[in-house]
Amino acid sequence: QVQLVESGGGSAQPGGSLRLSCTASGYTSNNYCMGWSRQTPGKEREGVAVITTGSGSTYYADSVKGRFTISQDNAKNTLYLQMNSVKPEDSAMYYCSARKGAGCWTYLGRPGDSVYWGQGTQVTVSS
Repeated sequence: QVQLVESGGGSAQPGGSLRLSCTASGYTSNNYCMGWSRQTPGKEREGVAVITTGSGSTYYADSVKGRFTISQDNAKNTLYLQMNSVKPEDSAMYYCSARKGAGCWTYLGRPGDSVYWGQGTQVTVSS
């Protein structure tokens, strides 16, 4: 059973930075799509970024491209989301999630297809 535990949320001013972490355990293979999605009350969940754990390929939503970077540290079984130049519209609950298989780019449009989920971490961007 894969377990995901997030950390690193909090507050930042517009233009600032935050880094989210997601520590994973229980992996049985190296063929997962792991990503970050976000949700605010009353809005649909949005896939933000995803990485293919085997190849390291990454995909980003247009809304964060050039500002956010997803990465993995295999030695620590940890997924990261480096958030730079944050904007008030980046405020949301951020979730780390994962599923097995290929076609990881589909995560951006369908993050709800993930099988494994973290508990979420709140990000607030305001001046």
